[in-house]
Amino acid sequence: MRGLLVLALWLWGLGAVAAPRDSLESKLETGDVVLHTSRSRQSQAIQAATHSSLSHVGLVEVTPKGVFVVEAVQPVQRIPFAKWRARGVNGHIMVLRPENLDAATKQRVLSAAKKHLGKPYDWKFGWGDDAMYCSELVRKAYIEGAGQEYGAMEKLGSLDVAGLQQQMRERYGAQVPLDLELVTPASLARDLRLIQIHSDFPEGC
Repeated sequence: MRGLLVLALWLWGLGAVAAPRDSLESKLETGDVVLHTSRSRQSQAIQAATHSSLSHVGLVEVTPKGVFVVEAVQPVQRIPFAKWRARGVNGHIMVLRPENLDAATKQRVLSAAKKHLGKPYDWKFGWGDDAMYCSELVRKAYIEGAGQEYGAMEKLGSLDVAGLQQQMRERYGAQVPLDLELVTPASLARDLRLIQIHSDFPEGC
């Protein structure tokens, strides 16, 4: 009887070890759009201008060796998802998934994003390809790889930059280009074609 009990406990333990972990990482798919609150110097300005906690965004790549995020920082890079998530304030994250796109299309999107690896970060939020900012990388990758334009292009002057004059002058000089068109992480998050599959942000982020 004791031997049967030991065997049962051993089998239970084996099953517990073998069971897959129910984690967010295991649910991610290539092409998912991930957003968090960055700890970068400019994060507070982005949050103020967009009335959103979402100040940084990247693209997920799922591989046999693990899950990664392609992101435009200094420079554009590819890092493990766990490291990317840990960089966000309080570890909060939002995950969005484009609807009605197959795996092959999303892989083309990732390939389009990875073409920009190593490029410098675009501090002036221009639309050229010599440098990239985070939401520009995501939008351009989906345009090239899937023919989809996620997020809306907005003029800098249409954002709430009234209290950011000093930051704007430091970035652009005396002539702030208020007609500059850019895409923000918050704009991507508002696109209803990107389905929210996870968020641990408080309501109203």
